[in-house]
Amino acid sequence: MASEPLLDLHIRSYGENRDADRHNFAQVVLPVSGEVALEIEGRTGRLDPLHGAFVAPGAWHSQYSPVANRSLILDVGAPNFEQGPWQQLLERPFTAIGPAARKLVEFMGILAAGSAPAPSVLQRWTPLLLDTLTLGAPQPASRLAALLARIEAEPGLAWSTDSMARTAGVSVSRLHTLFRDEHDTTPHDWLLRCRLQRACDWLAGSARPVAEIALAAGFSEQSALTRAMRRALDTTPAAYRRAQREKRSKTQ
Repeated sequence: MASEPLLDLHIRSYGENRDADRHNFAQVVLPVSGEVALEIEGRTGRLDPLHGAFVAPGAWHSQYSPVANRSLILDVGAPNFEQGPWQQLLERPFTAIGPAARKLVEFMGILAAGSAPAPSVLQRWTPLLLDTLTLGAPQPASRLAALLARIEAEPGLAWSTDSMARTAGVSVSRLHTLFRDEHDTTPHDWLLRCRLQRACDWLAGSARPVAEIALAAGFSEQSALTRAMRRALDTTPAAYRRAQREKRSKTQ
């Protein structure tokens, strides 16, 4: 059986050949387009953008489709089963995808079509999706879950406390209270840390120009990113990128 991921997302299309498989991790199959026939331990269901499936760890399954199709495949390792409604989902492997969950699938499908979503985005999106699928409406542990996932996916947007409050569906004063209670910080400071982390990820993992990274991460210009990194990390974008490259070369 395949090795176990902690949490991974990819896009897959299926053809007319039926190839049986099983693995040590669970899979959530979320069609974005087309139809797929999926068999799980002798039970068969037809999947489409309104119907998904949950494949339990170790379950034999196979799938095929005679038409063009595309699905989001969420691989989930055992540690993630310690929390959330997994048992309820796995007891009914074929499930309808309601309007709220459909929006979450469409959102992630757009992100995944461009590049692999950041781990932090997946970690916030996944429990929100699962709660939406099982309860019919999002029931995240945090009122901020959807907002944080949106910001982490698009840190370069012109976020303000007003726009953050609107996205979270709360007042600005309530937004400040939630950030203080749940993260012991302010919305502005959390946003800054998120943008710094995304900029650091891009500096370490890409060759994009620093000025382009600064704008994409939500900073007004390269010098703004430099000032933020000096204050928070006591380094500069160029020095951080150089240090990360040296670290990788030593481990190869």
